[in-house]
Amino acid sequence: MKRKIITTADGSKTIQIEDWNEQYHSTHGAIQEAYHVFIKNGLALFKDRELAILEIGLGTGLNAFITFLEAKKYGLKIDYTGVEAYPVKEEELAQLDYSAALNAEEYNPQFLKIHQIPWGTPDKIGDNFALLKHQADFKDITDSEKFDLIYFDAFGARVQPELWTEEIFQIMFKALKPNGVLVTYAAKGAVRRAMLSVGFAVERLPGPPGKREMLRAKKEG
Repeated sequence: MKRKIITTADGSKTIQIEDWNEQYHSTHGAIQEAYHVFIKNGLALFKDRELAILEIGLGTGLNAFITFLEAKKYGLKIDYTGVEAYPVKEEELAQLDYSAALNAEEYNPQFLKIHQIPWGTPDKIGDNFALLKHQADFKDITDSEKFDLIYFDAFGARVQPELWTEEIFQIMFKALKPNGVLVTYAAKGAVRRAMLSVGFAVERLPGPPGKREMLRAKKEG
């Protein structure tokens, strides 16, 4: 499918899939969305501990990179697992230039390493951040009670409804430890009902710029 780099409202870039009219990040601000959904309403719940994170849709690496940048602020040692079926191309990464957009040029080697390390082989991005990447379909995840936090950043239900079903959220529920949390930019009623049906406690939260609401789900226990 045809892809192009576009600039979002906060000046940061993302990838648009033209055939779907779908973007990897919000056109209202890629970086703003990442911070609001995954850091403010996800990572910030955890402080001064070891933390296992699963990202559904590693994509451009933006969420992973921001999490790496924020880890020391929250006193976290992070084991980060990213699942992605269709890796981003090297020439696209250069155009996205997230290190500059985040005023973190000194960490550009770490951003590049997120994409350069081999699939299926864990490696350290920094002293307090280890990364394992899987090139796989989300439905093939088999982990059980492994993660404290899930960033659910799949393409929207409008273009890939199969990624927002009870079947997928059952896999997510199983992968979380008791009291683990899943955060996503999505807020559709059907998504919330699918989460509830597999046992999540779900809350609606104010959304990032351009979205009224987002969802946060907890595996209580």
